[in-house]
Amino acid sequence: MINRIELVLLPEEAANEGQYLKKIAHSLNCNSDEIDEYRLLKKSIDARSRQVKYRLFFDVAVGEKLPLPIGIDRDYKNVSTSKPIHIIGFGPAGMFAALRLIELGYKPVVFERGKDVRSRRRDLAAINKQGIVNENSNYCYGEGGAGTYSDGKLYTRSGKRGNILRVLHTFCDFGADESILIEAHPHIGTNKLPTIVTRMREFIENCGGEVHFNSILEELVIENKKIKGLKIASIDNNNEATIIKSDAVLLATGHSARDIFSMLHRQNVLIESKEFALGIRIEHPQSIIDSSQYNCDLRGDFLPPASYSLTTQAFDRGVYSFCMCPGGIIAPASTAPNELVVNGWSPSKRNNPYANSGMVVSVTLSDYLSFKKLGPLAGIEFQAQVERNCFNAGGGNLVAPAQRVVDFCEGKNSTGIINTSYIPGVSNTQLGEVLPKEITQALRAGIREFGKKIKGYYSNEGVVVGTESRTSSPVRIPRNQETLMHVEIMGLFPCAEGAGYAGGIVSAAMDGEKCADAMHNFINQ
Repeated sequence: MINRIELVLLPEEAANEGQYLKKIAHSLNCNSDEIDEYRLLKKSIDARSRQVKYRLFFDVAVGEKLPLPIGIDRDYKNVSTSKPIHIIGFGPAGMFAALRLIELGYKPVVFERGKDVRSRRRDLAAINKQGIVNENSNYCYGEGGAGTYSDGKLYTRSGKRGNILRVLHTFCDFGADESILIEAHPHIGTNKLPTIVTRMREFIENCGGEVHFNSILEELVIENKKIKGLKIASIDNNNEATIIKSDAVLLATGHSARDIFSMLHRQNVLIESKEFALGIRIEHPQSIIDSSQYNCDLRGDFLPPASYSLTTQAFDRGVYSFCMCPGGIIAPASTAPNELVVNGWSPSKRNNPYANSGMVVSVTLSDYLSFKKLGPLAGIEFQAQVERNCFNAGGGNLVAPAQRVVDFCEGKNSTGIINTSYIPGVSNTQLGEVLPKEITQALRAGIREFGKKIKGYYSNEGVVVGTESRTSSPVRIPRNQETLMHVEIMGLFPCAEGAGYAGGIVSAAMDGEKCADAMHNFINQ
């Protein structure tokens, strides 16, 4: 008989895997030697009561064997001489699309404006230490996309968009710890994800695919509303451009590829303004979050750094936490000089002393009215203006404007040294004078409300840092719901975050696979 059981254990009990069999047997009212096999399926923390517990779900076999775990069958082919399919962008959508195309028998040819992960590290060091932004290689652009160096969170609410387990298994195939298959909030860590991404790219190349770095899409070649080719400029070759014939292009450029949106608009390819969100990064000592979330003075050795997810309404706008990083670091995520964007990331152990999260407010189309002459690019200019304001308020070199939490909410000047994890440093600034008025008032109300839910959240031990503005794209590239092809341009497949159809590593990866299948259907129609 196969039994599905749940164990509710204290943290120290859950950490002792050697005792699982005994506890399972007790739960089933049988002897340990009667159990033939058991398998842990899911593990999560329940902190709703005063005593924090773990919930573990098992399949247990008594008198028979468990069926083999549901694996992901892959049939990768040698595609070195197969039909080429062109992909713009090598973030999670581009990577998973390339792997899926290899399964389908096509040769993926990828053009990525940024560098490989190893070369990219030098540009990230220049951002953090010198305030120098390479517009083509930074936290947003390069091998693996924005997620590679900004945390590696793998949880998503987008189960209806594709096979989440398939994505997680693929990461495991390339070196991710198999704990991501059972954790309620799986996470790889910025220190580990670059190696996994490199292995995925090398595998794609070994199968006959191609990945070209420092390669920028300058134009689409379009005839009679059909894709006919690409104009690609090589940074390594003095930006010399080459026309490449193509009848199917996957556009997976990410939410920050403003030049791509401008290029599409210039070429009269339909794009649309969409709502997004904008705000700040908020950072607290991790001990404050642990103490409140776990109802304890000290977290101890058997619980991970605590996280949170917060949402409310204020002044008819949504206010919510975004990309929460326990034991994390705030990082500069600007993609152009004289603009300031911050993001957060965590190493796999999440062992830094601070917890940070985006705290953002919904931005509506009506907020763009002063830029309406820019048409569908109005939201981008609204976003960029806030980023320029924050850069100027910080005084340059990516020094970020910052303020203590209560001071920000009460409109008071913060005094003394503000300590944060943000390496370029911060400048005491009245952020209410930097951010748009509507964003500021909603943030202030939201943070006060969240202070009622997390003890110590609304205190001057917390710091707000500006600005978190790249939650998603302010532009959508419309596509047909069935074919996933652009509504007007045959052969163009807008994909994932940059097109407005995903948000995060897993949902982008799933969308990449779906678009690869759609391209296969298009080619074989």
